[in-house]
Amino acid sequence: MFWLIAAVMTGLAALAALWPLSRPRARADASSARFYSSQLEEIERDRARGALAPDEAAALRAETARRLLAEAGEAAPALEPATGVRARRRAAAALILVLVPAISLALYGRLGRPDLADEPLATRAPAPDGGLSVDATVAKLEAHLRAFPDDAKGFTLLAKTYMSLQRYDDAVHAFGEALRVKDDDANLRADYGEAQVAAAGGVVGASAAAAFARALKAKPELTKAQFYLALASEQEGDAPKAIAAFQAILDQTPQTSTLRDALAQRIAALKGEPPPPALTLRQRAEGMADQSPADQDKMIRGMVAGLATRLGQNGADAQGWQKLIRAYSVLKEADKAKDALERARKALASDATGLGQVEELAKQLGVGG
Repeated sequence: MFWLIAAVMTGLAALAALWPLSRPRARADASSARFYSSQLEEIERDRARGALAPDEAAALRAETARRLLAEAGEAAPALEPATGVRARRRAAAALILVLVPAISLALYGRLGRPDLADEPLATRAPAPDGGLSVDATVAKLEAHLRAFPDDAKGFTLLAKTYMSLQRYDDAVHAFGEALRVKDDDANLRADYGEAQVAAAGGVVGASAAAAFARALKAKPELTKAQFYLALASEQEGDAPKAIAAFQAILDQTPQTSTLRDALAQRIAALKGEPPPPALTLRQRAEGMADQSPADQDKMIRGMVAGLATRLGQNGADAQGWQKLIRAYSVLKEADKAKDALERARKALASDATGLGQVEELAKQLGVGG
């Protein structure tokens, strides 16, 4: 069936090319003749009304007639083409009948066969914005690492890219390769354990727990490793051990960190108590008084990022969106403020009152349009 359709399409393409060769050329354009005829009639009317002198009218008629004859002469040859022209047309038709199908089939045989292998991602064209697509970037990095298997930074970058793409098994392998080269990196080993947890659907298995334990031995203050080991105790049903571990993390976490809320809520859940209220931005800001300006800025941006994350999970909070938009405006991050406004509009589409408050604030701050 496919080849029948291809043959019909090829035939139609050849006929489209042959059609102009089958039509005889007209001697003269009828519209031109009508145009000059109307000019002659207008000259005669002007002469009859006295607008033109007889000698002027005669001169104009002669000039109009000359133009008509000249154009008619340029429009020749006769309706039936001369022998030489006819021979050239036949030769062109023969070439079309032979070349169109031959070239089409040859190109398809080279480029269009369904059994051809896929083009490697690494060799594909750049993305429309001028950079490589994510898949092409990953393919290039993979090719680079095959050529340079001891590039720990390359494997780390590849592993983190796999994590962002939710290719957790591949991330585990890439982190393992990075550790093969750089065995003494505690942060890298904690990342390796985290990838194993993600690949296992959130379960802290024995291999992941061993990775976290080894990371902590080299770097006791590593919060990520501490958290996952506490989570392992919780999953094993050892609530007292999990509570103690989470509490130890909470005790060393700065008052301004948004991690404190998550830890406090987890501890309360393990104890069977109601979750404590989350600290407000103002309360967190009060805990930064003794910090340097750089540390304060870092903490503020961390709190704003935490608020943005929370609203991304539960956007039915008009006051939260107002705080986020105002915070981005104060930080002079206009693009993020506009993005927050657009997200708020979608999240609060069914809350006319809350959306109105957000829109009013955005108008006052000059955000969006």
